Amino acid sequence: MITDEILHLIREQLDGYKATLKVDEVGYVLQIGDGIARVSGLELAMVGELLQFPGNVFGIALNLDRDSVGVAVLGDYSRIREKDEVKRTGRVFEVPAGVGLLGRVVDPLGRPLDDCGAVRADKDRPIEAAAPGVIERQPVTVPLHTGIKAVDAMIPIGRGQRELIIGDRQTGKTAIAIDTIIAQRSGDVACIYVAIGQKQSGVARTVEKLATFGALEHTIVVLATANDSAPLQYIAPYAGCAMAEELAAQGRDVLIVYDDLSKHAVAYRQLSLLLRRPPGREAYPGDVFFLHSRLLERAARFSKERGGGSITALPIIETQAGDISAYIPTNVISITDGQIYLESGLFYAGVRPAINVGLSVSRVGGAAQLRSMRKVAGRLRIDLAQYRELSAFAQFGADLDEGSRRQLQRGEKLVEALKQDESRPLSPDKEILIVYAGVNGHLDDVPNERIPAFERSLLDFYDRDFAQLAARLCDPQTGDQALPELEKVITGFKRSYPPDAWH
Repeated sequence: MITDEILHLIREQLDGYKATLKVDEVGYVLQIGDGIARVSGLELAMVGELLQFPGNVFGIALNLDRDSVGVAVLGDYSRIREKDEVKRTGRVFEVPAGVGLLGRVVDPLGRPLDDCGAVRADKDRPIEAAAPGVIERQPVTVPLHTGIKAVDAMIPIGRGQRELIIGDRQTGKTAIAIDTIIAQRSGDVACIYVAIGQKQSGVARTVEKLATFGALEHTIVVLATANDSAPLQYIAPYAGCAMAEELAAQGRDVLIVYDDLSKHAVAYRQLSLLLRRPPGREAYPGDVFFLHSRLLERAARFSKERGGGSITALPIIETQAGDISAYIPTNVISITDGQIYLESGLFYAGVRPAINVGLSVSRVGGAAQLRSMRKVAGRLRIDLAQYRELSAFAQFGADLDEGSRRQLQRGEKLVEALKQDESRPLSPDKEILIVYAGVNGHLDDVPNERIPAFERSLLDFYDRDFAQLAARLCDPQTGDQALPELEKVITGFKRSYPPDAWH
């Protein structure tokens, strides 16, 4: 009886058995060095396909030559040897994405670097994706508050915009981006900071600053340092963008900072030269424009059918001696919706943020600005431009009429009022208050060196007695109707607080 039951079970197993044939296409390494492998025998490999090397090391197929495949190795390539086997995986490179990555520091492969355990991801997303079409986008009309007076007043950024931050080394480019991330700590905007080719010590300070100001919990840091290989630096911004797309697909607004794309272009140039692609201008390959356009075009404010979220991109470009007409800067300027240009001369003169108003522009402009700020700051750019022109003229010792002297003094007050300490972003209503005071002449009788103290005391007075004004000033529809109240705030402050009480 037992034998019959055993035979019956065996027959059932045999009847349900179906032979399956698994075929792996396997090649072998012809050459390996500097993070690039040349592989033979993978005739059906596709561009961008993930290939597996021994030791669980992966690479991306970038070049499909007649007799070999050029592969960028993602990871430690020192153990790969000639004639090692290489397998096709049949899939493109993907990274983990989702809200579980917020507050984490990861590498471009999605592996944790912060000793906080494994990464919890909602799903994996391919690092390369097609940019949304026109029908899948909405107009950029919702402001992204940066907390920086000069930016929010004159170069407003909207959710879904691509605003370039450009300037020489050590002029405060990263500081503007980090302050913008800090300004989102109490809002609904998730942030991603992608560090490309930066020093580990510098990135560590940045992460520590985000944690200190309570901004790390809503931020993902994607890190490819200068010590990492060129392939890892190459995929870092695309990995960060894939993480941003997953959050935007869930209906969230996302801010992503690429720091910086100059080093990204250099890493891609290194890869291309090692892959023996023909060099072009400044030894960059011919598709270096496509390198950044296919990345930045993925930033947009998406339609409701696509989730209704947005991706705002702040790419950073480093110039040499203020030359914004160089190859990579002009490429990225033509892709983005405006630029914030930081000038080293202003920086060394103590004007910080060192924004050159004449060369900075937002092509979205007032469409992504609070009504109250738009009305207050309407004359600000003109006043500052006239001040710059007059100050250059006055350097020659020319005699100025009374009107020109007043304009020169007003410009000096505005420049002082727009100065701002690093890591001290302001709320929109406080920005409006300070700009209103400068534009309407309330700082004309304040000595230049006393303007910071005046501002601090004014904001303390406002917080104590007029905090209820904030909601009215920030109303997107009727905020400008609350502006007359600011006159009462400032006159009341001047009446109650003599200059010796400013702190």
